[in-house]
Amino acid sequence: MKKLSPEEERIISHKGTETPFTGKYDDFFDEGTYVCRRCGSPLYRSKDKFRSGCGWPSFDDEIPGAIKRSVDADGMRAEITCAKCGAHLGHVFEGEHLTERNLRHCVNSVSMDFVPAQEKAIFAGGCFWGMECHFRKAPGVIKVTSGYIGGKTENPSYEEVCSGKTGHLEAIEVLFDSTETDFEALAKLFFEIHDPTQKNGQGPDIGGQYMSAILYFGEKQKKDAEKLIGILKKKGLDVATELREATAFYPAEAYHQDYYTKTGKKPHCHMRMKRF
Repeated sequence: MKKLSPEEERIISHKGTETPFTGKYDDFFDEGTYVCRRCGSPLYRSKDKFRSGCGWPSFDDEIPGAIKRSVDADGMRAEITCAKCGAHLGHVFEGEHLTERNLRHCVNSVSMDFVPAQEKAIFAGGCFWGMECHFRKAPGVIKVTSGYIGGKTENPSYEEVCSGKTGHLEAIEVLFDSTETDFEALAKLFFEIHDPTQKNGQGPDIGGQYMSAILYFGEKQKKDAEKLIGILKKKGLDVATELREATAFYPAEAYHQDYYTKTGKKPHCHMRMKRF
């Protein structure tokens, strides 16, 4: 559970209400998922949010099983709370004819966090051609870009990276839809398409630029990666994968992008092996 500010406690724990037209999600319509501020459980999808003019974020549908309804203390309205942790969200109203569903979940912005639909992950596991090929086929993946990360040289060339003098790794940047997949699912794929126990290279590709690493964005990605490494170690794998905070990512030259589709060849260094 997240630590709440006094204002969040007033609304989420003590069933208060924020002032209308002041919440950060009232006039906010980016694509993504709204989650419970206290426990992080998914509550609503952006496609179900609409402009009601009431002064609070309004939704005409919920993620199945996410919301609990009960009679409000005033004995008249229907209160809505997070089904997982009981956090107060607001109230639900019917019969206003504002949308075809004829339903309005009136929610305090303070009760929610927003997770953008498009998130990034960066993985390094040997030659980026094979990595890119596997990730392009993964559910929820929007775009995969081969490139370089972790070194000291700005905008390096392939030849410079191969020299081993830049400190860069060959890696892929994965843009994914968080409403369809998540970082943990992608990290599992990463661990299953290369050998995370091999040091200083991958398969026949030897050198620091081919080492196994996850370049994480934020503590959540780092903790998810640590959890998976822990599982693999319990299975007896001596995991060599490094965890590093993501730094500047430089896309590789155009001829490296979508390499196997362009050439009609198949990856020979990256074969999937079930590990989870």
